[in-house]
Amino acid sequence: MAAPGTAKSFSFNIDSFAMFQVKGADKIKAQKDLASAIMAPAFQETFNLSKGSIPVRAGVALDKFDDCAKLDFADFADSAKAASPLPSVAHGIAVPAAAECAMKDVVSQFWNVDKMTTKEAMNKLVAAARTR
Repeated sequence: MAAPGTAKSFSFNIDSFAMFQVKGADKIKAQKDLASAIMAPAFQETFNLSKGSIPVRAGVALDKFDDCAKLDFADFADSAKAASPLPSVAHGIAVPAAAECAMKDVVSQFWNVDKMTTKEAMNKLVAAARTR
């Protein structure tokens, strides 16, 4: 579903594979081969069906995916066309790590400390979001 307060903005999280800069044609080729394998439609299908996520690339057959994944894939594609995907705070994409941790602390305190009011929690959450 769309992020709160938006019509068609969807939150995203990305699994990443990082590679170091290497020297040597054989090592560079190995990295390119790995990247190619990871992005191959067959791997994307197997990986995402196992994980319960949607493929990162277009052109992957969705025949084996359930209706929820198919809808997510279509909605995310529409969001990407509109340049409106929203990065995820929970997955370390939207804000610096210090802000993410501070925000998670506020949410944890709110749910676990029964003396915090909603207004206090919101004020602390705003301050936490500004943490750099």
